[in-house]
Amino acid sequence: MASGTSTPPSASGAPSFLTVAEVAAMLRVSKMTVYRMVHSGDLPAMQVGRSFRVPERAVRQYLAAGLGDWGHEDSASTGS
Repeated sequence: MASGTSTPPSASGAPSFLTVAEVAAMLRVSKMTVYRMVHSGDLPAMQVGRSFRVPERAVRQYLAAGLGDWGHEDSASTGS
């Protein structure tokens, strides 16, 4: 597996986890912001040694909750 790419979904159905750097890139925020989100409980994570791993599903849910219906309005209203 090449470095810098997210882990593909496993065939066994096991959850995939992202590093703090990968989450920061997805959300377009700094790594420190992700650490704050983890420590405040806004984003669930598990600690592995001295680093954190965030379930990919949790990041997708966080994004969906933040977007609400906004991401689905494109086809519903064209403005004419």
